[in-house]
Amino acid sequence: MTSHEAAVYREIQRNTDTAMKAIDAFAEKISDDALAMQISRQSLRYSELHNEASRELLDAKTQGYRSSALSDALLRTGIHYNTMLNTSTGHLAELMIRNSTNGILEMEKVLKHNENAGPRPVALAKQLIELEEKNVERLKQYL
Repeated sequence: MTSHEAAVYREIQRNTDTAMKAIDAFAEKISDDALAMQISRQSLRYSELHNEASRELLDAKTQGYRSSALSDALLRTGIHYNTMLNTSTGHLAELMIRNSTNGILEMEKVLKHNENAGPRPVALAKQLIELEEKNVERLKQYL
């Protein structure tokens, strides 16, 4: 596995790990059953992509992504702060759309900086980008 491929797989891991942790933090604030079901399905798909990237790195005996306790705490604190006064469905959907949009941008940057990555990591990264784009479209109905 090349360093470019490993970088793409690690970004997939980071991106999906952050998304799943954000969903966990949002889930406790959601009162709309349809939105709760929607993000539950998203979390499942993120988990599948995360596991696939992890498996590839493990098979290549390459170090994977590991989040820090500080980054996890900052994520939860940021979500708590942004939902302290407003937990309306529209506001939560807007925050989740922003998170997905940031995920798309970060993934696009990593692909751009690792153009020599092989077709497998690029295809998985594009699946993640497509998932994020569909999530944004689905979440728009809750605005």
